[in-house]
Amino acid sequence: MRQVARVRRSAMTAALLTAAVVGSLSTGCTVRGGGVDDGRGRGQGQGESEGTGQDNRTAPSGGSVLAVKIDNVSAARPQTGLDAADIVYAEQVEGGLSRLMAVYATQLPKSVGPVRSARESDLELLRQFDDPTLAFSGAQHKLLPLIDKAPLHARPADSGTDGFYRGADKPAPHNLYLHPQQLVGTAAGSGALTTGFHYGAAPAGGSPESERTVRFPSARFTFTWSTSRSRWLVSMDGTPTVLTSGKRVAPATVVVQHVKVRASKFHDYLGNNTPYTETVGAGKAEVLRDGQVFDVGWKRATATGGTEFTTADGAPMNFAKGQVWVIFAKA
Repeated sequence: MRQVARVRRSAMTAALLTAAVVGSLSTGCTVRGGGVDDGRGRGQGQGESEGTGQDNRTAPSGGSVLAVKIDNVSAARPQTGLDAADIVYAEQVEGGLSRLMAVYATQLPKSVGPVRSARESDLELLRQFDDPTLAFSGAQHKLLPLIDKAPLHARPADSGTDGFYRGADKPAPHNLYLHPQQLVGTAAGSGALTTGFHYGAAPAGGSPESERTVRFPSARFTFTWSTSRSRWLVSMDGTPTVLTSGKRVAPATVVVQHVKVRASKFHDYLGNNTPYTETVGAGKAEVLRDGQVFDVGWKRATATGGTEFTTADGAPMNFAKGQVWVIFAKA
């Protein structure tokens, strides 16, 4: 069993942490995450903390995925390092906007970002992985105790964690980036992807599909099939998703997973409720691959288990080899 390190906060500890953060700002290395995030890129409100200020688990010994929360408002684009992720999850946040979680196992990009804050839903989603590391800018102060108790390695930007830095390409808070290798060393390998996904040849029963759009209240994702690339070209809010490297984001498989999105007990500083995306349960999904769409069912019986996607005859739904995007659409 992994040992969970618990550190009591005291006035002296807080003072030392503040001094350390100020020192890191002066050197341009590890920095604060830029304030509590309401999904619109606004700054920190009164009485809200940017991160846990402590690591809630022992250091990872290898073999676990790195999950990074990625800013996805227009001011944060173009993003960096998304093309290296094995899985990209898209969830709804305050105001009907969207946020991404990029999961890295087989390769680590040189840099990834912009990095933004965590949400309660992330804790349930990440329980399917063994010993995951979560890199994020911070979180609402009332959420911090839940992050501290979660079975993951919390790495907020303001905890003295190596690898975070501010870029000069965008204004704060949309310019916080991470060097993943400084945080976790090496890639864990494909064995760390304990999601329950199956890969292989496409089953029978698909229907031709050239384009699919998924809408959140204030965001939308469009996936257009490219025959020449055998990939789905991503556009967000009507604009092609091109990274700072100039590469177009183009996953091999897109999953539109219909889930319950309910109100959580958390709010941003403007009073907007933070949605909670339930990823444990069962429901319907559409899987896009090879220029086709497959109507499937999904099931995740427990938080520690992966998600099973099955066709109408109960057989596992195979994904195409390559990056997978999972869009959590409200059922």
